[in-house]
Amino acid sequence: MTSFNIQIAPQIPIPLLIALALAALLVIGLGFWSRRRGAALRALGLVLVLAALTDPSLVREDRNPLKDVVAVVLDRSASQSIGERKAQTDKARVEIEKALQGLGDVETRFIDGGATDTGNDGTRLFSSLNAALADVPPERVGAAILVTDGVVHDIPASAGALGFNAPLHVFVTGHEGERDRRIELVEAPRFGIVGKEQTIAVRVLDTSSRGEPVPISLRRDGVSIATIRAAPGQVVRVPVLIEHGGPNVVELEIAAAPDELTLLNNKAVVTIEGVRDKLKVLLVSGEPNAGERTWRNLLKADANVELVHFTILRPPEKQDGTPINELSLIAFPTADLFGRKIREFDLIIFDRYSNQTVLPSVYFENIVRYVREGGALLIGTGPDYAGRDGLFYSPLGKIAPARPLGALLERPFLPQISDEGAKHPVTRGLPGSQESPPAWGEWFRQVPSEKLRGVPVMSGADKMPLLLLSREEKGRVGLLLSDQIWLWARGYQGGGPHLDLMRRLAHWLMKEPELEEEALRASARGHELSIERQTLKPATPPVTITSPTGKTQMVNLTGAEPGLSRAQITVEEFGLYKLSDGELSTLVNVGPENPREFQDVVSTMDRLKPLAQATGGTVRRIAAGGETIALPRFVALRESPIYGGADYVGVKRTGSSVVTGVGVAPLAVGFAGLIALLGSILMGWLWEARRGRR
Repeated sequence: MTSFNIQIAPQIPIPLLIALALAALLVIGLGFWSRRRGAALRALGLVLVLAALTDPSLVREDRNPLKDVVAVVLDRSASQSIGERKAQTDKARVEIEKALQGLGDVETRFIDGGATDTGNDGTRLFSSLNAALADVPPERVGAAILVTDGVVHDIPASAGALGFNAPLHVFVTGHEGERDRRIELVEAPRFGIVGKEQTIAVRVLDTSSRGEPVPISLRRDGVSIATIRAAPGQVVRVPVLIEHGGPNVVELEIAAAPDELTLLNNKAVVTIEGVRDKLKVLLVSGEPNAGERTWRNLLKADANVELVHFTILRPPEKQDGTPINELSLIAFPTADLFGRKIREFDLIIFDRYSNQTVLPSVYFENIVRYVREGGALLIGTGPDYAGRDGLFYSPLGKIAPARPLGALLERPFLPQISDEGAKHPVTRGLPGSQESPPAWGEWFRQVPSEKLRGVPVMSGADKMPLLLLSREEKGRVGLLLSDQIWLWARGYQGGGPHLDLMRRLAHWLMKEPELEEEALRASARGHELSIERQTLKPATPPVTITSPTGKTQMVNLTGAEPGLSRAQITVEEFGLYKLSDGELSTLVNVGPENPREFQDVVSTMDRLKPLAQATGGTVRRIAAGGETIALPRFVALRESPIYGGADYVGVKRTGSSVVTGVGVAPLAVGFAGLIALLGSILMGWLWEARRGRR
């Protein structure tokens, strides 16, 4: 295809050229007004001079026509997997490709869009469309076609934001009159204080409900805790007790409705991170000792710990007649601490306390009950534990992990991590334990004892138990069979990891999740699922993973550290996964807790209709029954305000082309220009000469 046009390249500045043209026009006008002979020839000469100054050229362009580009975006988001939508989309692709090929001179670009890795971006088709047309000039775009369920989350505000001037046609999958019931999170807390309630606000939505209340099942960490009922559209507030630190996984699930589209949005998951408020610790020292300050300094250094500390300086046998108001010490409030208020404490520590009759047996019984109901007790012993007045021979002996052998060992020894301790989170990897012997100082006193229960995580002289940890029904007990840990605090022989050991010990007693010796943990990042199993057992069993849709797979874990095994797998589905090794189980949510993609899954034409109509395009359903579809005719149209009707859709013919060759012929220079200019001057001179002879 060849085209011709005239181009100019002025030899002088445009303002000057305009001024000369106005002057020439004035001269020509005066000539004609005065009816001077030869005015026409002078006018011709001036015009030719001005034309020469504009340097006109005849340009010949050889062009090859370009195909019109039609982008077809296929919605591959998760909601498109519901029912027959995926099959309808695949069939639409085949028929669209065939129809566009029949038009000729059309370049078709198919784009799979809508799928995201985060799962909470929703369906983003227009970002995929823009990316597909990034290398296409806007004037080459003949049309854009979306095959989708109509639930799109990145719709431009106006047709101008599309970046091209061509029709947008939308083919909607799914069926008219679809029904779906879903649960929506209105308010979902992220953190909660252990032992207190948090409120979750939810709402049930149903596209075709008569208003009957819908049951909502409530589960925490996989255990059912309540069932409530809510009318569709009503916001209900559900209180949930935060039982423990770390993730508390709360599930809210509604009953299925007849013939609803999917059950994937009938469940909402909220992960509430349990945090402890001020930890209240009771420290009771039986007598002043060097280790007392070590315990006190550790507990007072933690801003999250509220410490109540008593040291028994006046046992009953030392009572005298000194008036109470003259004493500098306060009476020991046993009734408050070990009676009415005992359950307010998160941890009770006895530091070198012997059975001095300060606490009657009934209070020791209260402590035993407190531990068995979920409390924490730490016994730091000294010479007192070896004697008949030791705490083992009080009611606390029912829960003590070891029985004293009746002697006291006083000679240097190096504390060691036991085989079980190398696997236990309290003692695993303590600074200095990696060397042999451990790089820390010696102790000089230990109470030889016989283990009764629990796990000895550290050993002392002659490999006898030095630190034991045991569980007592719902509570926990720790027993340290030496009062020499203060030597590490003072830096004797280089000191030792007293802060790490004491802090971990206290946190284990108070059930911090990261220090559990038997635990199955899971975390998710994108589609990557990380599994971790902490155990003191010699072998780690495989873990069975159950997906949100009920599919199961078994995963073997690989040892990473002593007592710690890990595995990492890639999963495809978003939602709540259950992991179990036959003994322990845990829940983990992959992806967003309330995915935007499933907040509304009913197919619709309403969302995209305003934008499509603004471009002259159309929106229509293509389902003809089941997986069968019916597409309109495709026709090619010149520029038009409307590109579609009841039974057809139009593709704009853009007329785009690419230049393959250019020829330029100057019109005001060369022999032809010279002859025209000189000819006009000569004719004017001859005319004037002839007139002069007359």
